[in-house]
Amino acid sequence: MRSQLEKAKLFRALHERPGAFIIPNPYDAGTAKLLAAMGFEALATTSLGLANMLGRTSVSLEMILQNARDIVAATELPVSIDLENCGADSPKLAAEAIRLAAETGAVGGSIEDNTAGPERSLYDFTLAVERVQAAVEAARSLPFPFTLTARAENFLHGRNDVEDTIKRLQAFEAAGADVLYAPGLYDLATIKTVVSALNKPFNLVMRFADPTLTVEQLSAAGVKRISVGGALSRVAIAAFLKCAREMKETGSFTFVREMATIKELRGAFAAASG
Repeated sequence: MRSQLEKAKLFRALHERPGAFIIPNPYDAGTAKLLAAMGFEALATTSLGLANMLGRTSVSLEMILQNARDIVAATELPVSIDLENCGADSPKLAAEAIRLAAETGAVGGSIEDNTAGPERSLYDFTLAVERVQAAVEAARSLPFPFTLTARAENFLHGRNDVEDTIKRLQAFEAAGADVLYAPGLYDLATIKTVVSALNKPFNLVMRFADPTLTVEQLSAAGVKRISVGGALSRVAIAAFLKCAREMKETGSFTFVREMATIKELRGAFAAASG
């Protein structure tokens, strides 16, 4: 069994080696084991995938942390947690989520610069930076190298402002964040513009980016980490709905031809469990 310290060092090493790596987003223990069995080197949770799994439009920090515990326990891989806004507006309370994330066994986590309220507005620039600073302090107080990812959410909230996104990411970098993240970037030119303005590793989420882009292209553009957010969950739900519609609308069951075999599933689960 790898210790949390060993996982943390392994996770850091992935960010330091040449080229980009994929960090897929399982939404439960089963999908985590499948991804581990396929040879991925690290995992990141997805709050959207968790909400979909639970049939909710949003999830609490407590739900996020419990989901992370399940995923951490499922494999030997390093796990980073999608902590959304860390469950609080104030820097001090948001930083507490970092300590709680570490207690799940995870070795990384993210903090967003948007609120969790119905309006989902961005935090004022100064407050956003203060929140990252507090999260960094909490991460540095841990007995292992917790990888903190700071997210600038402009593009997810209709503010397609590259300059402000870079300004926020640079401030988060200066505050000590280990990885920078700006979900919503689509084209390679914009991605290059943002990444070239930063010195720390950049995470690109393919849920919003041009799906024709490849790991090779993104690596050449300077992207270090590639995630997919809630995409795997949404694709799985799309397949579920397609099968359900076939039963309901045509009374047929041809979808059973596409099932994963029991042998394949049991083999993957056994491999991931060691």
